[in-house]
Amino acid sequence: MGVMQRALGLIYPDQCVLCSDFVDGQGALCGACWRDMPFQTGHCCDQCGASLVGEGDGGVDRCDECMTFQRPWERGRAALAYRDAGRRIVLGLKHGDRTDLVPTASQWLARAGKDVLTPESLLVPVPLHWSRLLRRRYNQAAELAKAVATICKLEVAPDALLRHSRTVPQDGMGTDERFENLQNAVLPAKNRIGVLQGRNICLVDDVMTSGATLTSCANACRTAGAKEISVLVLARVEKTP
Repeated sequence: MGVMQRALGLIYPDQCVLCSDFVDGQGALCGACWRDMPFQTGHCCDQCGASLVGEGDGGVDRCDECMTFQRPWERGRAALAYRDAGRRIVLGLKHGDRTDLVPTASQWLARAGKDVLTPESLLVPVPLHWSRLLRRRYNQAAELAKAVATICKLEVAPDALLRHSRTVPQDGMGTDERFENLQNAVLPAKNRIGVLQGRNICLVDDVMTSGATLTSCANACRTAGAKEISVLVLARVEKTP
């Protein structure tokens, strides 16, 4: 570390990415926020990353939702559960202009995705409709995908998919309504179909609730001739028993 950096560190000490407590490094969490961060490190669903009870037997396990709905992708992982500090991270990225969270969150994503990412994986972010992109100024899924691609030395295609219709916000919708709302909402970009053809695609998003958005994206990738599809999300909304 240079003299100038050390001086700046004394004047402006590093703070936790979620609160004002001082930490020992840029992009780090304080002890309290770390304890409140619901990392998905245990037994999980092989298709969506939701945590499962027990330790598993080494086979392919699926949650109730993934056994109920036929997912158009093979495997999936989530870095966090969508609650507590995990929810705050997602909302900061989605609605709080907190692009400074991307370097930290992408490290968690890269770690969570070690079982589904391969050297042949092409990272494809879930797209935003142009009107929402104009208002938000960035696509949080694309920022995460590009950062993970850098960490894992993988290819990324941030413009491979197109959200051609502005769907109604899905807050408060049931599962069937969500799937109906997103049906055919995403298409492969006409000038990027060749990028997806024959590739192993990993779809990247900030949060998965029902899986309707990822389903629309996966179907678009299938239409373009994708070979295999996996999903990687920062957080997974989990259903309470």
